[in-house]
Amino acid sequence: MSNEQKNVYSILVVDDDLRIRELLGLFLSKHDYKVKLAANAAEARACIATQQFDLYIFDIMMPGKEDGLDLAKNLHTQIGSPPIMLLTAKDTLEDKVTGLEDGADDYIVKPFEPLELLARIKVLLRRSNALLKGEVTFKKLHFGDIIFDCQTARLWDENNQEIPLTSTEQILLKILAQNPFNSFSRHDLCNRAGFIVSQRTVDVQVTRLRKKLKDTMKQSKYIKTMRHVGYALYPDSIN
Repeated sequence: MSNEQKNVYSILVVDDDLRIRELLGLFLSKHDYKVKLAANAAEARACIATQQFDLYIFDIMMPGKEDGLDLAKNLHTQIGSPPIMLLTAKDTLEDKVTGLEDGADDYIVKPFEPLELLARIKVLLRRSNALLKGEVTFKKLHFGDIIFDCQTARLWDENNQEIPLTSTEQILLKILAQNPFNSFSRHDLCNRAGFIVSQRTVDVQVTRLRKKLKDTMKQSKYIKTMRHVGYALYPDSIN
């Protein structure tokens, strides 16, 4: 039985804010994760020296010689380092790019919804396991009552009736579904899909997919437009 089935993943949370640190510890423990807490990089390194972890969660702004970015950058170079998620109050493209370039695998802005954090953690752990085993990462993504089967690239409604997708829609949705919460530029989507089309064509296809996911709010919930970047898929849940 895998770690995920047993719910015995171990997570190191590093944040100098005692309230946030303890709330995260309590929340993750309630969801059956083993959690270790540290207030700064020095405490984090002491924990890492004596225990193995499956995921690191670092606040960027921390006192001391190393902040969260420094810690992520240094640990990322170590063989077998687990995935790293950064917590930050900064929400600019430059900050996000810096964090990802410094070795982080994901980035979430405070204040955040606990359930979104939980979903992102699940994504990182699944992806990490899949990379180790060479397996397909996800089976199904849920968007309200709608389910996308990643293996067959088919979409189903609440009555278990198939929602027809064109071949182009299938390809685009599958690319986004393989890396939920990650941004793809229009150019990258075209390259991955093997399309020779304009960026405007990608926008049209995304608009159609949003309608089929019943994602019709002014601010899209499921296929989000990432300013100056492209698109990212945000399912409600993953299994």
